[in-house]
Amino acid sequence: MTQANDKPTSGHFTKTPGWLDWFEGPSRPRFRVPVGSVDAHCHVFGPGAEFPYAPERKYTPCDASRQQLFALRELLGFARNVIVQATCHGADNRALVDALVHSQGLARGVATVKRCVSDAELQALHEAGVRGVRFNFVKRLVDFTPKDELLEIANRIHALGWHVVIYFEAVDLPELWDFFTALPTTVVVDHMGRPDVALPVNGPQFALFEKFMREHPNVWSKVSCPERLSLSGPKALAGEQSAYRDVVPFARRIVEQFPDRVLWGTDWPHPNLKDHMPDDGLLADFIPHIAPTPELQQKLLVTNPMKLYWPEEC
Repeated sequence: MTQANDKPTSGHFTKTPGWLDWFEGPSRPRFRVPVGSVDAHCHVFGPGAEFPYAPERKYTPCDASRQQLFALRELLGFARNVIVQATCHGADNRALVDALVHSQGLARGVATVKRCVSDAELQALHEAGVRGVRFNFVKRLVDFTPKDELLEIANRIHALGWHVVIYFEAVDLPELWDFFTALPTTVVVDHMGRPDVALPVNGPQFALFEKFMREHPNVWSKVSCPERLSLSGPKALAGEQSAYRDVVPFARRIVEQFPDRVLWGTDWPHPNLKDHMPDDGLLADFIPHIAPTPELQQKLLVTNPMKLYWPEEC
């Protein structure tokens, strides 16, 4: 689904040319998520007039507020959110913190911080609801940060009980392997490490990712964002029930092999998509295809995210 590029960016910011805005009026999903489900990967953008976009950003999005995110949560039937700091905000976490503070305890956060962050600033983020930091290795989205700096940050946040979220592309896993396996925290991989779904699910590229998870029990994976990975797209063929059908074997394989270390999220408002903007209701209907039993759905959507982000309630 293509969304018209009609949402102005607030303040003095101008959207990146060709930017696809999030889809208004998403369908109500047929799949009813379990009670207490968590959307474990989503973002807020601005509003830019209140929370300016970072000077070093690689893109300028449309605004996507906490109010709009929480409204989507209600529509889809989720109870909680995990909000991940967007790269367009850099290490300025004010929009994230604002969303957490106004969530009434129903959101946790993953921040971006720099080496110069103070202990007091980390503690303030913790009190707001932050429980992790994100390290981004997708070259088109961020500039390179030295690995010794990232490792220093990981050691500092480990003391708070936080985890590290890593975003990378499958072709880069071999060169990043040693760094990832040296991280002292729980490590959560965004979107299965972005596998190339044109390759066989039992081929060497995805087998390396499976090995990464199998040999390192501190590694978790989000089985999210089929719209970013799919070549078949959002339309199911006649006789088929699933959109993004070419991603199903990859995500289902991870869910079934590592049921206690998987998470799912909408990725709303879906930054940097180029060909279509997904209907979030359709994305929710993708879940039972990758977690086909009630037991797997409960772990994916409730047990696992609660254990990682709200352990005090488990």
